[in-house]
Amino acid sequence: MRYCHSLTFSITNFSIFPFLVSRSFCSKARANRYASLLQLCCLQSPISCSFACAVHAHMIASGFKPRGHILNRLINIYSKSSKLAYARHLFDEIPQPGIVARSTLISAYSAIGDLELAKKIFNGTPLPMRDTRDTVFYNAMITAYSHNNDGHAAIELFRDMRRNDFSPDNFTFTSVIGALGLVAENERHCQQMHCAVVKSGMGFVTSVLNALMYAYVKCASSPSVLSSSLMGAARKLFDEMLERDELSCSTIITGYMKNDDLDAAREFFYGGGMCEEMVVAWNAMISGYVHRGLYKEALEMFRKMYLSGMRSDEYTYTSIISVCADAGFFQLGKELQAYILKTEVNPSPDFSLPVNNALITLYWKCGRVGEALEIFNYMPMKNLVSWNAILSGYVNAGRINEAQSFFEEMPEKNVLTWAVMMSGLAQKGFGEEGLKLFNQMKILGFEPCDYTFAGAITSCAVLGTLEHGRQLHAQLIRFGFDSSLAAGNALITLYARCGVVEAAESMFLTMPCVDFVSWNAMIAALGQHGHGIQAIELFEEMLAEGILPNGISFLTVLSACSHAGLVEKGHHYFNSMYSVYGITPGEDHYARVIDLLCRAGKFSEAKSVMESMPWKPGAPIWKALLAGSRIHGNMDIGINAAERLFELNPEHGGTYLQLSNMYAEAGRWVDVAKVRKLMRDRGVKMEPGCSWLEVEI
Repeated sequence: MRYCHSLTFSITNFSIFPFLVSRSFCSKARANRYASLLQLCCLQSPISCSFACAVHAHMIASGFKPRGHILNRLINIYSKSSKLAYARHLFDEIPQPGIVARSTLISAYSAIGDLELAKKIFNGTPLPMRDTRDTVFYNAMITAYSHNNDGHAAIELFRDMRRNDFSPDNFTFTSVIGALGLVAENERHCQQMHCAVVKSGMGFVTSVLNALMYAYVKCASSPSVLSSSLMGAARKLFDEMLERDELSCSTIITGYMKNDDLDAAREFFYGGGMCEEMVVAWNAMISGYVHRGLYKEALEMFRKMYLSGMRSDEYTYTSIISVCADAGFFQLGKELQAYILKTEVNPSPDFSLPVNNALITLYWKCGRVGEALEIFNYMPMKNLVSWNAILSGYVNAGRINEAQSFFEEMPEKNVLTWAVMMSGLAQKGFGEEGLKLFNQMKILGFEPCDYTFAGAITSCAVLGTLEHGRQLHAQLIRFGFDSSLAAGNALITLYARCGVVEAAESMFLTMPCVDFVSWNAMIAALGQHGHGIQAIELFEEMLAEGILPNGISFLTVLSACSHAGLVEKGHHYFNSMYSVYGITPGEDHYARVIDLLCRAGKFSEAKSVMESMPWKPGAPIWKALLAGSRIHGNMDIGINAAERLFELNPEHGGTYLQLSNMYAEAGRWVDVAKVRKLMRDRGVKMEPGCSWLEVEI
């Protein structure tokens, strides 16, 4: 016992090594002491890598040559302390590395996402020798495949393991069933694995049954299966379990939520009494409501959780902060932040990091990028999520120059980082820069994901480079992202902007699943190219499908009505925004309606709409009025609209040009000259137009 105390003291006093591991000790005694010191390193949280380095250095300096068990411990410590180069160097020095060293290194490479090196170690291990492969060794590689989303490879290795007469244990089944959840497409796949579990005698192990429930739940989300049947199988598993834990409850709740069976989720949560005593079950309910966009229900669940005396954790708070961010409840979010600061004294990094990341998102989504940056700067610990969150804030605020500077300063990047920056550049009209960034990402060795493809395709849409966009479409299919929702929506926009409406429509009709963004993009495509009637029919079809329109949906359909001259329809849709769907019209919606009325020559009705606005007309309103006046030659209204635009934006050349053309069409050349002189006096210049040519595509 005294020896243990002295070892604990030595963690902070490296100078006493000579007394603990003296050269006078026999080789076996020295080995035991070194092993004990390294074991003590492993017991520290986090692992004391600096102390392990000191122990290792003392071995080298004293001429001690460690054997396998000590080298294994060093490899384990270095691997878990992000000193993988040290671990690999030690591994390479071992003439015949054992199972422990190989398994440890495979797990370490898996943790950093380097499957190739993990496979190299696994495949380099001879099969016939039983002392070089065992169940734990196979488990390490199966887990590596599973954690890196290669479900097919994990299942194939599991089959190989059984063919070679290695018996799977509960850890094997937990990992391989997790991999099955990534690729299972029908109930039969889950049932076959379920049978294997029962035959192996693992049908009573809670972790294995939890994994099986997860696989059933995950497969239930596949469009090719009957979700109720799979959820029934998962629920039957839960009911028959001898021992249940928090994961068991949260898996079933999450499954019901993901499959839109909210009533079953509520019945399960409140029915047994067990779930109400678990924080994770409350969190699963709240998170399910959040992902379904049911913000009121999520907040009510949080209120009930508080009243029940259940203590919230970081997962609870991040979900509720997300509600505040997505619903625009900024004041409520600030109140929650104050409550957290008051009740959480000395929070752990595991608590404060995700909560701060959620707060950054809350602030920038509510238009407070500066305050989001303050939170970021004061964070004692940051991760890649923190950096990506503040980058998203800059991009969404349109502060592209600052976003680019921040992007360059980031200590590390992942594919999401590149996707955020590319999308931001494309949405702000910097298509060429977006494509350059996509190419730079590939040169640096990042494999594109569907979101980066979406950003690159949107960049092509901005530039109108149809052929380049088609090449990206082909690459998208080759990478297996052809069913991606984000990429599909970007392709609809690309083909529409390049005038290939048939290709856009074909894309829309063949997408495996669509959302309101897809519908909006297709309605806009039809409306922009003179197919107003078809655009309205598609909008009506969207409503019949039960998809609720948003503000952008009404902008697209109002534009379609305007271009097609469908005044009554446009008026009907505008009036239904608030009365039917609870959407308050913005200035752009009013501008579309006024444009619709002015194009039809209904200036008195346009004036009535302007007078009904809850704010003073801005530039979009007066632009619509000016454009309509020019079409119908209404000089008085046109001149008045132009004068208001001169007051609001005197440097915008388009207003001068439209007014000048109005005067020219009326033969009032003196007034044309006055407008041109006014432009020169104010230094207003029209930006020259330019065209892109695709060369050697």
